[in-house]
Amino acid sequence: MSIDLLNETESDIDLDELHACATYVMGELGVHPQADLCVRVVDEQAMEVLHVQWMDLPGPTDVMSFPMDELRPNRSGDEPVEGVLGDLVLCPTVAAKQAAEAGHTTEEELLLLTVHGLLHLLGYDHAEPDERREMFELQRVLLLTFLASRDRPAASISPPSGE
Repeated sequence: MSIDLLNETESDIDLDELHACATYVMGELGVHPQADLCVRVVDEQAMEVLHVQWMDLPGPTDVMSFPMDELRPNRSGDEPVEGVLGDLVLCPTVAAKQAAEAGHTTEEELLLLTVHGLLHLLGYDHAEPDERREMFELQRVLLLTFLASRDRPAASISPPSGE
């Protein structure tokens, strides 16, 4: 998998851990091994510009997903489709505020947001109650199993704030 990670902030972000998380989730969901993903870490000002431009909502947000080739999970064992998964944009200062409210670390929040954003890139949504249950349960399982694979204790995993 080709995963580009760009930290455009002054924040000290563990890009290796974000890469490992994205790789794990993409593998678990049967994304083609040659699929492309870009993860950008931006400051609140840049995130606010994107949030207004694409969602017509004021202020910065925690994560935004920009799908490209509309790839979908492939758990059936069929040949996965090659393509560009898309872009994830994370805002660590918003994540830090949410982490403090949720009682876990900023890194754990960024991992949660990475999983959440990847699920959006793969077509999951949470607009309807059934979709929400499915997406957040899968998000919880993926994050917990990723953390377990890294021999890390699991924090209390909850949906991103504002969801």
